[in-house]
Amino acid sequence: MTTVIPSFAHTGLAPALLAELSAQGITEPFPIQSATLPDSLAGRDVLGRGRTGSGKTLAFGLPLLSRTAGRRARPGRPLALVLVPTRELAQQVNTALAPYARAVGLRCATVVGGLSMQRQADALRAGAEVVVATPGRLHDLINRGDARLDQVAITVLDEADQMADMGFLPQVVKLLEQVAPDGQRMLFSATLDGGVDKLVRRFLTNPVSHSVDPGTATVTGMTHHVLHVDAVDKPAALAQIAAREGRTILFMGTKHRADRLARQLLAKGVRAAALHGGKSQPQRTRILEQFRTGQVTALVATDVAARGIHVDGLDMVVNVDPPTEAKDYLHRGGRTARAGESGTVVTLVLPEQRRDVARLMSAAGIRPQSRQVHPGGEALAEVTGAREPSGVPVTITAPQPAPTSRPHRAGGADGTRSPHRTASRSRRPRRPRSA
Repeated sequence: MTTVIPSFAHTGLAPALLAELSAQGITEPFPIQSATLPDSLAGRDVLGRGRTGSGKTLAFGLPLLSRTAGRRARPGRPLALVLVPTRELAQQVNTALAPYARAVGLRCATVVGGLSMQRQADALRAGAEVVVATPGRLHDLINRGDARLDQVAITVLDEADQMADMGFLPQVVKLLEQVAPDGQRMLFSATLDGGVDKLVRRFLTNPVSHSVDPGTATVTGMTHHVLHVDAVDKPAALAQIAAREGRTILFMGTKHRADRLARQLLAKGVRAAALHGGKSQPQRTRILEQFRTGQVTALVATDVAARGIHVDGLDMVVNVDPPTEAKDYLHRGGRTARAGESGTVVTLVLPEQRRDVARLMSAAGIRPQSRQVHPGGEALAEVTGAREPSGVPVTITAPQPAPTSRPHRAGGADGTRSPHRTASRSRRPRRPRSA
């Protein structure tokens, strides 16, 4: 077992980073940071297992910045790379690291689909020491000659299990083959299945493994409820839950169902919006900002779109459509109870779904509290804070559509895949993506 640090002052981080941590009001490291920083700052390869919201971004970001500080990148030749599965997560990581990068004089660039490829190429050519990227768009820029990875000395894979779920591992492998062979690699993942273990064996050298949370990623601050509801009662019960005080994320199985529920909630007086891969990146960014500021209080989301949602103070997640896999349940729940806060995960279950949901909870290592509920009932209000919506339709200004003209090389709806991979993906069956 390696050393666990009690405070950031004991890490050996660059003084400018320590000063910025203090300025940001961060005084004590989270467990994942305390466990991994001594090894990552020493340049060792690190395998970190921890749930979303456990502090992973600074766990890899601080050593990446500290070890890169003082160096300058040549045009199109970054020195450090963070690979993430979705564009929302890329932007979240970039936002989280930006003040610390400025503190040590490093330039960051975000490389994701759905936004101008030329602007991203220009940012790389201007010289960016740190690049946060989704695999598909980074491949496109490399193929155009706008980027080379041979100077990348530090590579991070964040949420590697989700990259595996989304079919990105072949692209990730090609990217890792291009970075400096003797560089440092850090991989963070909630699980090691889906081929993530093969990445670890091939690209990490004698990695130090740190697992702060159990593999099921449950936390003591999170409570789980299964609410049994009859089909005829579900729409009204759902509207009352969505009308509760505070912000709520409601998960749906498909983007079409998400759009339909958002329209129904707006008609009943709930400030709702749908978030899924069918929205352009500017629309998604605007919707998330509306959710953070409270202009939208009920966010109706699909699994893929919601992986990058990081909103402080979110205390309830509702599974309107129960997920089919335990890992999706855990990722959904990871939107709440973040960084030690408390949160509630509610799953609405129809009679015919009871057996499947019971198996799901068992696989996820969850022992939920179960109740039968009815619209307007005491049990529903007690668990969720449900209340009757106003019934007065509301209108929320729709985010502006993205420009229609885009380079042919841009990725698909989620902005992370290259079009030239479509044929090869079609040969292997995968679980359908909902966003």
